[in-house]
Amino acid sequence: MKHKYLFIVGGVMSGVGKGTSSAALGLTLKSKGYSVTAIKIDPYVNVDAGTMNPVEHGEVFVTVDGDETDQDIGTYERYLDTNITRINYMTTGRVYQSVIERERNLEYGGKCVEVVPHVPEEIIRRIERAAKEAKADISLIEVGGTVGEYQGLLFLEAARMMKVKDPDSVKFAIVSYLPVPPSVGEMKTKPTQYAVRTLNAAGIQPDFVIGRSTMEMDQPRKEKIARFCSVPPEHIIGAADAPSVYDIPQMFEDQNFADNVLKCFKLKPKQNDLSEWNGFVKKLKSAKKEVKIGVVGKYFSTGDFVLSDVYLSVLEAIKHAAVHEGVKAKIEWLNSEEYEKSPAKMKKELSELDGVIVPGGFGSRGIEGKIKAIEFCRKNKVPYLGLCYGMQCIVIEYARNELGWKDANTTEINEKTQHPVIHIQESQKENVEKGKYGGTLRLGSYPCSLKKGSLSEKVYGSDMISERHRHRYEFNNEYREELEKAGLVISGTSPDDHFVEIVEIKDHPFFVGVQFHPEFQSRPLSPHPLFQGFIKAAKK
Repeated sequence: MKHKYLFIVGGVMSGVGKGTSSAALGLTLKSKGYSVTAIKIDPYVNVDAGTMNPVEHGEVFVTVDGDETDQDIGTYERYLDTNITRINYMTTGRVYQSVIERERNLEYGGKCVEVVPHVPEEIIRRIERAAKEAKADISLIEVGGTVGEYQGLLFLEAARMMKVKDPDSVKFAIVSYLPVPPSVGEMKTKPTQYAVRTLNAAGIQPDFVIGRSTMEMDQPRKEKIARFCSVPPEHIIGAADAPSVYDIPQMFEDQNFADNVLKCFKLKPKQNDLSEWNGFVKKLKSAKKEVKIGVVGKYFSTGDFVLSDVYLSVLEAIKHAAVHEGVKAKIEWLNSEEYEKSPAKMKKELSELDGVIVPGGFGSRGIEGKIKAIEFCRKNKVPYLGLCYGMQCIVIEYARNELGWKDANTTEINEKTQHPVIHIQESQKENVEKGKYGGTLRLGSYPCSLKKGSLSEKVYGSDMISERHRHRYEFNNEYREELEKAGLVISGTSPDDHFVEIVEIKDHPFFVGVQFHPEFQSRPLSPHPLFQGFIKAAKK
């Protein structure tokens, strides 16, 4: 069959769930017997998400092939249960970079290179290549931001050009917001009508409208949107706030969303099976016993608002593991900066928890609070999992408190420390000296050899694994022998034994730090073994 493309664009405002809607629709299409891939377009001039502030943009998700992408790529991976690669992610910066490189290489044959049509043509080339490499039947293409924004115009123009070329194979959905002003008490459709008209101004007529709202959309509202937006009533999909994002596939299925998409493409369902997914959702809702997990970080707030998206994959990995262990995870946000000011507050909060995670991060802000929290967990037998920076902080804490090296540190924070137990990778020194930061970290999947008899080997059930990385600093092997003599167990290394990938300690319910990011490989139907081992210990 000819490949099919469905573009998902946003209306009214960002952050209402385009990524989750795309992923949920992808899952339901997959349940009908079709192979699906998903593409994310970020209209930023940044070449990748690695240099974007996580508080503003959310988590940086790393693919198996080492691309720093938008968090929606992670959402696609979790719902579609497949690895998404770098070709499925594009930014304005990445597209322009390619066009300029091609012009410099005379690949346009001496033509005057123009924004239109050459930039949209490059966008189309990337979309078609991603579809081909995925060997999928259907591509879902999410265009970031909202219609009407200047930076998204070229991507909409590319989509329009694709539609003109092959109208039967290219369709559109808009995810809009339907507010219910408290003073009015009625769901309003006018913002959505304006969003659709703005999309019309770009030469695009949506085939579907997904209406996000705090409550269910009633039939009169659906009929009104259908009438004024020229969309069939059965193509107006209600997407009210759900108890869990994992409820959304069934919500869409109840409205025949995937079936109507297939009908638009003149396709028929080959099967219909969401049973495994719905089994996961049922277990998620039926869990009674609660485990309290603290996430100690610093990328939490902007003004008075807490942004959990900064650690999205970590939170989802905790939930996946909890469901499979038959418990409900209650996640507490803990600010490491506050622990630096108030040790009493730290002791009180950590004493009430069943487990603690210190996720990845960069920079000096809040690091001393993280180290204090790790010391508390180690000495008080609180299950602990350290991810990336959280592993490096274990090494610093252990060196300070078990070996007495009170100035032990990472050279990222203190270049003059007498005991640089964490230091910059040799291959990274030149990048830092020359100011080359974007896309130069140790990125993507690398193999790791596990020590026989270690907790990590038992948890993984294997002596060789592969995990995704995102770091510039590493364990300093000059201190390896002394730290091991003091009781720190190095249970995972790169196959050549250079990179220390996992550290742990004995005689503790669960105390493991990993240099990589296991959260990126956790899926609802197959939780990550490290998170599962951590939750199992927390449950006890």
